[in-house]
Amino acid sequence: MTSELHWLTAAELSKRYAAEKLSPVEAVRAVLDRIDQVDPVINAFCHRDDERAMADARASEERWVAGKPLSDLDGVPVSIKDLILTEGWPTLSGSLTVDPAGPWDRDAPLVKRLRAAGAVLTGKTTTPEFGNSGITNSPLTGLTVNPWDTARTPGGSSGGSVASVAAGCGPVSIGSDGGGSIRTPASFCNLVGIKATFGRVPQDHGNDFGQLSASGPVSRTVRDTAMTMNAIARYDPTDWHALPDDGCDYLAGLEDGAAGLKIAYSPDLGFAPVDAQVAAICSGAIDIFRGLGATVEEATPEFDDPTAWFGVLWHALAAASVDAMPEDQRARLGHEMLESAAKGRGLKAGEVLDADRERGRMARAMIDFHRQWDLLLTPGCAILPFPNGTDHPPDWGMETDNYEVLVGPFNATKQPAVAVPCGFSREGLPVGLQIVGRRYEDALVLRAARAFEGANPLHDRHPAL
Repeated sequence: MTSELHWLTAAELSKRYAAEKLSPVEAVRAVLDRIDQVDPVINAFCHRDDERAMADARASEERWVAGKPLSDLDGVPVSIKDLILTEGWPTLSGSLTVDPAGPWDRDAPLVKRLRAAGAVLTGKTTTPEFGNSGITNSPLTGLTVNPWDTARTPGGSSGGSVASVAAGCGPVSIGSDGGGSIRTPASFCNLVGIKATFGRVPQDHGNDFGQLSASGPVSRTVRDTAMTMNAIARYDPTDWHALPDDGCDYLAGLEDGAAGLKIAYSPDLGFAPVDAQVAAICSGAIDIFRGLGATVEEATPEFDDPTAWFGVLWHALAAASVDAMPEDQRARLGHEMLESAAKGRGLKAGEVLDADRERGRMARAMIDFHRQWDLLLTPGCAILPFPNGTDHPPDWGMETDNYEVLVGPFNATKQPAVAVPCGFSREGLPVGLQIVGRRYEDALVLRAARAFEGANPLHDRHPAL
């Protein structure tokens, strides 16, 4: 049994801790051993602190024995994407420009929440430089690969987080999502990943990237995602974008099903080329949700391809970040960050303002759309995981390399969206389904994802590695 402990979900670990059938010390040790075993292949971790993790596991064990766990997450191994500040550990953001000496003297708000919940932090996971890529390959840490096929990408920019969970290196990892960076990798790796309503999970200053990026959990099950949201989706006064605490228990009502929901399915949002296998697998979600008692029809929101104006906002933000660096730092940047900043540097203020107005039009279009529909379904990514060695799929059917075009729009509109496993291609590659909800209705999005997961269980399938 010991060799399989690393595959236990957070909910299963918590249940066994409570029944005194397993110790956090055993579980954390099993996860650390698993990292030793597979990380030389997948390259998902850029920092570890086994000594601190085991000390935290022993403290958790004492709380469970005393019948005083801090939460359901007490003793659960959790890793953190290397864009998120973690006290005592360097946060280098995949870049040679960041001084490892720090000081690293504080936690980001969600990390504080995880510690308060008793989670055991196992390490930092890899990211492309400053999260600025759809693959995970940085000048600092190199290439991270997909556990389902190590010749392919896990996506980005939360590729280290998803690769770690998919490979059994812990049940939960915290990623971030500025244009699909949680949901695309989750779809590529048979995982659940949520981008919550913007502001629902408080972030550290500067990590919101123009109110496009949100931090959140990646896990193997919807229940684990809901458990983690209970810990981290709480108001923090240090984030001026943070939403007031609504007291939501994401586990309450999680099993209430999808009956009575009005759900739209859009296979391509009206403009994106979608891989034929992805399209066929995701279209099967229609019958599954109908079987669960929901009303499902094909319908597409009324907005055009946002790639151009989204790119204006993204590159302008990249330019601002790069131009704030001293010249010697800029000289150590990788090519993707430099290229993005160069595009942004050439923009005029009017172009950026026009892009922001387009963002507002899309947000209003989604408000109108949700007057009729509770939820929107799309593929979690338009393509299958593509081979390593390139930063975009070689046969992508659009003029730009924005293959995350089905997920990025909902960063712009600040809506909650979750990726949930949907099926596998003929090659055995994972395919995800995206479920999008109205702003602030994160609990409904998770409830629908759990209903779909229950009717289409794939979370117990693991890569062979």
